[in-house]
Amino acid sequence: MITIDLNKAKQIGHELRRQQRAEELAPLDDVIAKQIPGKDLTGVEADRQAIRDRFADVQVAIDKATTPEEIKAALEVQP
Repeated sequence: MITIDLNKAKQIGHELRRQQRAEELAPLDDVIAKQIPGKDLTGVEADRQAIRDRFADVQVAIDKATTPEEIKAALEVQP
């Protein structure tokens, strides 16, 4: 019988969440870092915050998960 260590699965889920978040933030971080003229930095920062908020919800869902399937479902974040 195969048993799954739920704590380890959550750790893996959090790492995947961090990778997904980093991929979505990368283009916006680039705009902030370069201070590109003509770009609305307030809007870019608002977009970055929206991404952080969405992934905070994913973090909570992973922490509350009681099965590997719930972790997988939490990671299916829609942009």
